[in-house]
Amino acid sequence: MSKSKQLSFAVHRALTGVAIATAASVPALAQDAPREVEEVVTTGSRLPVDTNLITTSPVTTVSADELKYSGVTRVEDLVNDLPQIVPELTSNDSNGSTGTATLDLRGLGSDRTLVLVNGHRMGFGDPFALAPDINQIPGNLIEQVELLTGGASSTYGSDAVSGVVNFIMKDDFEGFQVDIQRSGYQHDNSAGEAQARIADRGFDQAPGDVTDGETLNVNVIMGMNSADGRGNVTGYLGYRDIKAIRHSERDYSACALRNADNPDTGATTQGAGTCGGSSTIPTGRFTDFGAGAGVDLTLDQSSGDFVDRDGLLYNYGPLNYFQRPDERFTGGLFANYDLSDKFQAYGEFMFMDDRSLAQIAPSGAFFVTNRLSCANPFLSAQQLDAIGCNDPTLVDADGFVPMYVGRRNVEGGPRFDDLQHTSNRSLVGFRGELTPNWNFDAFINFANTRLTEVYNNDLSITKVTRALDAVNDGSGNVVCRSVIDGSDPSCVPWNIFTPGGVTQAALNYIDLPLFSKADMEMNQGVAFVSGDLTDAGIKFPSADNGVQVVFGLEYRDESMVFDLDNGYNNGDGAGQGGATADVSGAVLVKEFFTEAKIPVVEGAPWAEALELDLRYRTSDYDTGVDADTWNIGGSWSPTNDYKFRASVSRAVRAPNINELFAPQTLGLWQGTDPCAGASPTLSQAECAATGVPAAFYGMVPASPADQYNAVFGGNRNLDAETSDSFTVGVVLTPESWAAGLTLSLDYWQIEVEDAISTVGQEFVINRCATAGELCNLINRNPVNGNLWIGSSSVISTNVNIGKFEVAGWDVNATYATDIGNHGLNFAMRGTLLDTWDDQPVPGGVVNDCVGFWGSDCGRPRPEWKHTFSTTWNTPREGLDVIGAWRHVGEVKEFSNDRFSVDGQNYFDVSASYYMDDLFGGETTFTAGITNILDEEPPFSGVFNTAPFSNGNTIPGTWDPLGRYWFLGLTHSR
Repeated sequence: MSKSKQLSFAVHRALTGVAIATAASVPALAQDAPREVEEVVTTGSRLPVDTNLITTSPVTTVSADELKYSGVTRVEDLVNDLPQIVPELTSNDSNGSTGTATLDLRGLGSDRTLVLVNGHRMGFGDPFALAPDINQIPGNLIEQVELLTGGASSTYGSDAVSGVVNFIMKDDFEGFQVDIQRSGYQHDNSAGEAQARIADRGFDQAPGDVTDGETLNVNVIMGMNSADGRGNVTGYLGYRDIKAIRHSERDYSACALRNADNPDTGATTQGAGTCGGSSTIPTGRFTDFGAGAGVDLTLDQSSGDFVDRDGLLYNYGPLNYFQRPDERFTGGLFANYDLSDKFQAYGEFMFMDDRSLAQIAPSGAFFVTNRLSCANPFLSAQQLDAIGCNDPTLVDADGFVPMYVGRRNVEGGPRFDDLQHTSNRSLVGFRGELTPNWNFDAFINFANTRLTEVYNNDLSITKVTRALDAVNDGSGNVVCRSVIDGSDPSCVPWNIFTPGGVTQAALNYIDLPLFSKADMEMNQGVAFVSGDLTDAGIKFPSADNGVQVVFGLEYRDESMVFDLDNGYNNGDGAGQGGATADVSGAVLVKEFFTEAKIPVVEGAPWAEALELDLRYRTSDYDTGVDADTWNIGGSWSPTNDYKFRASVSRAVRAPNINELFAPQTLGLWQGTDPCAGASPTLSQAECAATGVPAAFYGMVPASPADQYNAVFGGNRNLDAETSDSFTVGVVLTPESWAAGLTLSLDYWQIEVEDAISTVGQEFVINRCATAGELCNLINRNPVNGNLWIGSSSVISTNVNIGKFEVAGWDVNATYATDIGNHGLNFAMRGTLLDTWDDQPVPGGVVNDCVGFWGSDCGRPRPEWKHTFSTTWNTPREGLDVIGAWRHVGEVKEFSNDRFSVDGQNYFDVSASYYMDDLFGGETTFTAGITNILDEEPPFSGVFNTAPFSNGNTIPGTWDPLGRYWFLGLTHSR
């Protein structure tokens, strides 16, 4: 082997050794390696620092090789496994999906996590989830990912409340590299309890052994230096194709589960669920909900008669996507060129076109009518009698009887939302040296995202109502009444009263495709100067280096135009839950920021280094919001082996366009109405306070699907959120007595006030009932008090009302050692969650969510979560083996501890084989399996609501699809 190839191989071994081991801020280095000083700009600061020193705030680093050897093709899958991240929107969402992927640091929401590329802001993701869509980020071009905990608004502006996730890209590549990976899932459907539930309902079972959800990922990187050696251009192209997986392919998701009481304890426990479903069934549900003859009927497919429904439900789960099909194209370039010895021009361009399909069960007539005509020719004599047409006390003056109709449109096929996001981001900047001690950097950053959406196979409420009102035209023809009176000559009757009576013409008439489009832009300009004041004598006598400062200005203009068609605007989609209005708005902010890094002591016997870090920013928004943010940090290194750090900061999150200008719409929330059903959990007086008519106490209809209406939307009078963060930690790099070990321990605390949020619907109902507060937010049906039919709802618009306090401990450890001539590396990342308090209303109940999930706590927040990995550089030249253990701690469902999920453990294994002279270049083969034991996800119980839950579990928190395999090849020259 030549010396150059030996060096190439050694570098590869070093990288793979650190791939999984890089957990703390300082990697383990060989003892005889020279101590080189390199200056870089780290996440959380605009000043260059010595990489051998520690930042004042905790930063966790993920290397590019971790992404490669994990086998994931979606960047969010890797980052979501980190203990600091609470998974949010992923590709495993379907109902309510935006088609994007977002990140949530510390579980405070993706809108409180700032996502950067090379330290620069990304653009918007989607009009309903404005947080950046990390589908835009090419995984194969990632150099490393840095996660900074704590408020960083003083450095980057709004949104950095819980911290920052910074994707640092390979922007100085030379050569050619191609990455090809094929991956997918394999699962053995052997969950006997789940299969028994399905059999009890008579639903279709999932297949036995499945291999599905294949993904093809192809990426190319090309880079070259300029002929004069003063510049570089690095370009990339990427293609990804993800195949769909439906709920029907897994036994634990093949039916929609509901809760059931444990007969021994009176509580609902994991595994006690039964297959539920929707009462909007293919054979139709015809009921007056007690307002007329007191009937609950369906169509018998054999006799054609109306018979008692007898609790018949529709299994809406099987057709839902568990993994959305997705096709993505990416491309871009990073370039820099030295205009002179002191000035450099640089630029970034990123493009993405992503199309994803979100499929759910067929639409239907979701009780959109409240009466039926006794003159409908499709109704038989038996049917007319069954619904009360022969009882003159029930027939009104127009010949109608009170009757709600729920009928699933299985003939029309499943609904699917066709979501296409096209984004581009362009950045151009200049940086350089003004004087030997002063530098400058100025750039403009433009980002645009366009959404094109087509929602297919919904039904028109208006047309369904007309199509159900059929009459005889006097010539023996059955037509719509609207044809006779001329209000809708194109109407075609929808015959759901006769087996096989639905015609294609009727389906074509009632079908309602829905269209929307959005255009979201961000224009940012930043300019700052940084200076070293050492030569000016501005320094502490006890330090060799002087104060470093930054002064800068920022301008940011964000806008959105969201246009929807008439079907959305008028709320005519039967499966939409209400009207959605167009929205447009813009927010402009002007900011000044400054930063100072102050060495206090250097080279003293008791302090190798003692340093202060000060930052300040003032922001002026054209919405009337003014904000000041700051950070005070410090680090102390008694020796090179011990380093202590601490920081306190004030951060803000200004209301974004969606929160300010989003239309107020009628949607669904998952849970229970404590005043519904035959045995309400609240008293008659308490239910009366929430709007239940006295005569209907104990008779309020409960939603069969546990879904109720709520009004969601924006508020133009919102103020900024404020947060105070505190971090303190220690980093150990004990080269003198434990060479190869790096250990960091950090405590962090974040308190958010005036949080922009909505108040939980069940909380509103209970607060009204018990304290007489928030009752104006409840709008029950005035007839029978329900909260799920028509426009009845709980008001849940955005307000500055909430308060959060979260705190915990992060531990990061790496250890690198040699076994003979071969390396063994260990790495562990863990987070102990100490506090996660949510106070929705000032003075109200504080929800302690550590170890819980559910309607008042949101997604699971385990007390402990960790990843542990080992990398072995085997005696076989070029072969490395990586094993990993991922643990998600025990959690309980928040309401009465009804569900308890044990801690989940996942074991992964992968291997890479490096060849330095194959096909004329360097080649690496990778293969692996994650969740090698094919662990099934736990049942999420009552908190089975979109978009964070899907398939009776919570994807992202738990592995949802079974065993994942991958095969990859990387070739470079």
